[in-house]
Amino acid sequence: MATRLPASERTREELRDLIEGRLASSDERSALLRLATRLIVEEALEAEVEDALGRGYYEHGAATGAGYRNGYRAGRLKTAEGPIAYAAPQVANRDEPFRSALRAGLPGRTEALEDLAVELFARGLSTRDIADVFADGDGRPLLSRAAVSQLSERLGAEYQAFASRDLAEHEIVYLFVDGIAERLRPGQPREPVLAAWGIARDGRKVLLHLMAGSREDVETVRAFFQDMRSRGLDDPLLVVTDGAPGIIRAAEECFPRAVRQRCLVHRMRNLVVKVPEPAWPEFKERVRACYQAPSRAIARELRAGVVADYERELPNAVACFQDDFEACIAHLRFPITHRRALRTTNLLERLFLEERRRLKIIPNAFGEKAVPKLMYGAMIRAAERWRGLPVTDFERRQLEAIQAELDAEYQASIGRPPAPPQPKISSTHGP
Repeated sequence: MATRLPASERTREELRDLIEGRLASSDERSALLRLATRLIVEEALEAEVEDALGRGYYEHGAATGAGYRNGYRAGRLKTAEGPIAYAAPQVANRDEPFRSALRAGLPGRTEALEDLAVELFARGLSTRDIADVFADGDGRPLLSRAAVSQLSERLGAEYQAFASRDLAEHEIVYLFVDGIAERLRPGQPREPVLAAWGIARDGRKVLLHLMAGSREDVETVRAFFQDMRSRGLDDPLLVVTDGAPGIIRAAEECFPRAVRQRCLVHRMRNLVVKVPEPAWPEFKERVRACYQAPSRAIARELRAGVVADYERELPNAVACFQDDFEACIAHLRFPITHRRALRTTNLLERLFLEERRRLKIIPNAFGEKAVPKLMYGAMIRAAERWRGLPVTDFERRQLEAIQAELDAEYQASIGRPPAPPQPKISSTHGP
């Protein structure tokens, strides 16, 4: 029966496997964005054929001369993400040969299709979004209103599945949260976006949640976290954030058992503007030595040295350095092989710069438009490039010991005696 599935259904299954960490990528290309683009293309081509034949994929009763589906032909679309292979449905036994206007116009729509692909998982797609992309150079629609509506409904279901999926199966150990403002539409103010992704106990990377149009105030971020908690996300061991007060407070409220790590890339940016250029190289190395010390105890000793040597000369830099220091060295509590990945939320940073160079105001089949959603595209690329962490038996035992310590600290903080250790519950279903 699997061979009778529409091509879009097979792509949809592959896309879900990638999102849930069940499908590994063999290279650093943005597999998630590419699969989402392929899904949109295949859904649109199938909707066009449905328009032409007047019936759905499994429906019978073809009118004389209307033709019938006759398998698929491989197509290839060149995009900024590299070539994307897709399956184009074929039509046979038709009085008037069927030629796909959509397929002929795909090469001129690559930027707009990538735009749709990242928008799909950030907020879902409207019929207007789809109709604007699948139109000819004069703005005339290439799909009927019914086909656009049906395509919107199918892709909307994909977004709803992503935004409402059960997160309980992911035993997240490290949770990363970032808020970034990007101009999503030309001429409009920058729009903040919240993103959450994590590393599971088995080392898999998991894209957890996106919220477009969100602010970084406590109420908004709290709602963002509570949405994930309501879908089964448990307390991680570590939450990595930047210095936004709303994100910090909401993280501490919603994940009281977790340790918080301050993003060190952001902290170093805070420091560099407070130190004269000639003094920065030495000061930076002293600070880095603190943040990358073998243990928190040694980091505190090194901090004392930095304070003693620079407090008079650079009082503002030293005050910034000391602010939230314990959160800056929280990663030193965790397995040494994991620390490098835990020091920052900026797995995306290099990719944002890359995106800003690549995505410009460009002419396309629909007039000059900015290619928006820089954040979404970069986040998706980073999620694909980030291949997870090694978790050996030794590291697994370390994480279990840290979990017990954090639970005991939390119980002590609320005035309760530590709970007795509980037997480890297997994540596998069934007996």
